[in-house]
Amino acid sequence: MSETFTKSMARNIFYGGAVFFFLLFLALTFDTMQTLPKRDHRENITDSVVRGKHIWETRQCIGCHTLLGEGAYFAPELGNVYTRRGGEFIKAWIKAQPTGAPGRRQMPQFNLTDQELDDMVAFLKWMSEINTSKWPPNIEG
Repeated sequence: MSETFTKSMARNIFYGGAVFFFLLFLALTFDTMQTLPKRDHRENITDSVVRGKHIWETRQCIGCHTLLGEGAYFAPELGNVYTRRGGEFIKAWIKAQPTGAPGRRQMPQFNLTDQELDDMVAFLKWMSEINTSKWPPNIEG
């Protein structure tokens, strides 16, 4: 290592690195644009799913729960709750709230109708069918 680090060497490393990472960015962008349409399942959206999403939004469920990692971490992740528990359990759980169990966080009673419960379950079922590349990393969210 008898030679010294010159300005031209530093400039070449900078430009070489900038070009390399720009090309890497382009490649990853291209790969993402090719992969995302294959994972899309928008054609499966029914009126029930839309109404369920409306219930999710108007009841501010994301204020306590996460959905595919987005939201508050006060209550369990619900991105895969349909897979974990099933529709009948979800309906029974929502109807039974609040449980009044001491020492537990309590979900409010929203007094949803049977149709609204079915819509909410349809929305959570649709969410569970999204190809999330194995997110959340464990089955319990």
